[in-house]
Amino acid sequence: MNSLNSNCIFCKIIKKEIPAKIVYEDDELIAFHDIHPKADIHYLIVPKQHIESMFKLSDDTVFLAGNLLVKANKIAVSNKIDGYQIKINNGEKGGQEIFHLHLHLLANR
Repeated sequence: MNSLNSNCIFCKIIKKEIPAKIVYEDDELIAFHDIHPKADIHYLIVPKQHIESMFKLSDDTVFLAGNLLVKANKIAVSNKIDGYQIKINNGEKGGQEIFHLHLHLLANR
């Protein structure tokens, strides 16, 4: 795992310096409730490797990117979510507010 960014709120959650309502965690990612939900169910799924945005993905991070989607589905199924949206905001002009790659899993909008 690459080093975490000491100024990143998601890195602080990963290091357990900031509390979060965690719904899933393994060696590669963490998923938790969004503090400003846009749906009844709104999880953030965050890789533990600090990658600023989709713009920083490369051939070396193909597994990580695919793993985020596979684990998002497993999280949804294990929480009995029968339909959901995955949203990724990329870059400032794409609506990204936290510059650590993450997926939004939204259900029951």
